[in-house]
Amino acid sequence: MDRQQLRNLVFEKTGIKLDVDDPIFALVALNEAVLADAVQRHVDRIDVASRDLAERARHAGGLPAAAQADAALAPPALPADRRTLAIAGGAAVLGAVLSTALVLLGQALWFRPAPPVTVPVPAPLTASQIDAIATGERLTRALPRLDAKTRAAVLAEMQKP
Repeated sequence: MDRQQLRNLVFEKTGIKLDVDDPIFALVALNEAVLADAVQRHVDRIDVASRDLAERARHAGGLPAAAQADAALAPPALPADRRTLAIAGGAAVLGAVLSTALVLLGQALWFRPAPPVTVPVPAPLTASQIDAIATGERLTRALPRLDAKTRAAVLAEMQKP
């Protein structure tokens, strides 16, 4: 993907405008180089493994004649004996089981469930509080019906401590 396509993609997804000379493109190039190197290493390993498998099958007589001819053209594979493969496979399985057990054990030891949430229950209103609310409601209804001068005097008195 070229820089302009990457720039458009970033703008479409994030709304951020990048310049084609932005230093972030250096990271993109570095990422592509690392990825290409990793892919090449995996391809090389797969080639070696497939040649080894073809060599074993040819020695066992399990390949058709055309495949045997192709295998004969391939460079010789690295020698690997069954005992080594069994040990490597066992070690891989054991490592996977142990790492999974370790992760689960760590989660069991360090995970603490959240404490239960307690909701405080408000105390019931007292009789004086109920009377104050009723008085305030009557005052709220009566205040707009007063003339402006009286209303101003009442509001001024209510502001005093």
